[in-house]
Amino acid sequence: MPSVEEKIRSYIAENILFSDNGYTYPDDTSFLEEGIVDSMNVLELIMFVEEVFHITVEDEEITPDNFDSVSKLAAYVRRKMPLSCETAEPAT
Repeated sequence: MPSVEEKIRSYIAENILFSDNGYTYPDDTSFLEEGIVDSMNVLELIMFVEEVFHITVEDEEITPDNFDSVSKLAAYVRRKMPLSCETAEPAT
C-alpha cells in the first residue's frame, strides 16, 4: 500500500506536472518557491486530499505550513486523519 507521501507524489506528477518520470523533487522542496504548484493547483491538492484521505480542509488550514511540500502536506494529512484511515484504501 502506498504511503501518504507516495500518493501525494504520484498525484502531483500525474495531474499537475504531467510528468512521465514521476515526482523528481525531494519531499521537502517548496512547491511555491520551485514553481511546482500555483494557486490553482493548491485548490486541486485540497480536493485531492479531501477525497483520497477522507479529511476536511478548513480555510484557515490552507497555509504554506500545511501545503508547501510533500513532507508538509503528508504531515498535515496524518494530523487530520484518524490513525486507522492511513491504511485504508483510497476513494476512487
